[in-house]
Amino acid sequence: MKILFTICGRSGSKGIKNKNLKEFLGFPLPFYTVSIIDLFMKSNEQHGCDIVLNTDSDELIALFKKKLRIPIEIVERAPELGKDNTPKVHVIQNSYLVIKERLKKKYDLIIDLDITSPLRTLKDLETLVEKKFDSDADVVFSVTDSRRNPYFNMVMKTDRGYVRVIKSNFNARQEAPEIYDMNASMYAYSPEFLLSGKGIFEGKCDIIKMMDTAVLDIDHENDFELMEVIAKYLFDKDQNMSIIKNNIDGLIRNN
Repeated sequence: MKILFTICGRSGSKGIKNKNLKEFLGFPLPFYTVSIIDLFMKSNEQHGCDIVLNTDSDELIALFKKKLRIPIEIVERAPELGKDNTPKVHVIQNSYLVIKERLKKKYDLIIDLDITSPLRTLKDLETLVEKKFDSDADVVFSVTDSRRNPYFNMVMKTDRGYVRVIKSNFNARQEAPEIYDMNASMYAYSPEFLLSGKGIFEGKCDIIKMMDTAVLDIDHENDFELMEVIAKYLFDKDQNMSIIKNNIDGLIRNN
């Protein structure tokens, strides 16, 4: 089976300046994403894998070209795909189309890994791949258990004051439907669905669950600092996490 891994990063950031270039516990943040792909390829040699970086950042392109040993295709993002309201799925689709034509390959699966989610395990990624091939879903994405539930303890403002987001008579959270948070860490697409141009929820979706403390939304400097605190703890305590960081050394050029 042939798998295309996409890494998508825009230049600049409204919340954190040059977020995709920042160092995270001694290494550039995007190198954690490259590291887990490298570990997957080493552990799953039966798959043919390629990696593509799609970006409009000259600095990010230079970082990948000058610092990394591992071969990575570069797609320079068109201006129309770099707007604030551009759906990421359009960027992933563009990556697939360009690399498919450039390398003259057919892929069975396209996997997007978010740059700002450095805390993943190899097992998470392998589970995503297995779930996608074992199910008839168009898209499989990662989630965490939700800490709040719109049927029970989430409210919104209305003309009549504050009410539950979804009207219900549940008296305990355990009675409410099970809810998950999309953590935006990993997505696996079938090529056919990606080319359809449909949004994620216009197709059939399936999920894999990840540790709920492993992914935070990094929108402000304090989010970044908190993620580093969590990461340091997990790297010290969990070998499945630390192997991702430890693997980065071997991916970096010495010169």
